[in-house]
Amino acid sequence: MAMAQKDASVAELTKNFESSTAVLLTEYRGLTVAQLKQLRNDIRQDADYAVVKNTLTKIAAANAGVTGLDDELKGPSAIAFVHGDPVAVAKSLRNFAKANPQLVVKGGYFDGAALTADEVNKLADLESREVLLAKLAGAMKATMTKAAYVFQALPSKAVRTVDALREKQDTAA
Repeated sequence: MAMAQKDASVAELTKNFESSTAVLLTEYRGLTVAQLKQLRNDIRQDADYAVVKNTLTKIAAANAGVTGLDDELKGPSAIAFVHGDPVAVAKSLRNFAKANPQLVVKGGYFDGAALTADEVNKLADLESREVLLAKLAGAMKATMTKAAYVFQALPSKAVRTVDALREKQDTAA
């Protein structure tokens, strides 16, 4: 590779690192071009998947301030640069790896910290943002319903207490 091409590649990778919300590192050894195309299509909505050169990626990661990936950048490497939902991309990678065991998730970088392969799997176990928001809305609605019931119960209980005192007073007189 000519020096100008290497510089351009490093600049592009640095830009991808800086603009990504997360980076997920995989090893693609043994996958066919058709399988890689399928994987790219599966995650296209939330990420860009690129086969990378390890030494250029190390330089670009250092330029972007991304640390902790150097140990994982060995062998054939490809990176999912996440620009959408990291959980959705992690789930897609895990599901693809189940169907195609040649794909190995090696680690990643998210929220300022390096991730191990196990941590990426834990990220994949999370529910999607929409599901979590729906659960939060349901919990808030339930809390509001309980509060409304309590506020309705107080006046009716007070009325029943006053009625019971009135009946007791009428029977005593």
